[in-house]
Amino acid sequence: MSRFATELEASENFGDVFEIVRKSVKEHLGRERAGLMLVLADLPIQLGAFHGLGTNQIVMNRALLDRVVASGHPRGLINSFVYSILLHEYLHSLGVVDEGEVRRLVCDISLKSFGSEHPASNIASNGPWTLLRTPGYVDTHVPTGAQLEFKPRKAELITDFDRSHRAYIS
Repeated sequence: MSRFATELEASENFGDVFEIVRKSVKEHLGRERAGLMLVLADLPIQLGAFHGLGTNQIVMNRALLDRVVASGHPRGLINSFVYSILLHEYLHSLGVVDEGEVRRLVCDISLKSFGSEHPASNIASNGPWTLLRTPGYVDTHVPTGAQLEFKPRKAELITDFDRSHRAYIS
């Protein structure tokens, strides 16, 4: 098991997973960026996350994350999902604008960091929505006749996400 795989398995929060994203990109591309914030917001299910060019925010789809968690996957697989989503948006924050290039880099970095058999590499190759295709999974978030009105929750800023700035604050 690679050191990245060991760290990802032991990760307990978004900040832990993001540190692995930063390290893996630094190791494989030699690039990094500090000062990013993570916001969880309810977005359309086909959108995993987004990074607005010129901003310091990654907005992750809380509704999609909730569905992945509700499907009963173990923590390591959920961490792999979060890693893949954050890696994709982190690459955008580094100035990689082309979606095809970002997807190629996500696959390449995931394979080099975790190996071909790791869930993060599988998610990178097949997309994060593959985790929703679990046998026996019933999606309780899909509106029924009594729940036709979608009420998004208030966006949530995740604290202690990007720890890279700590060295500059006394």
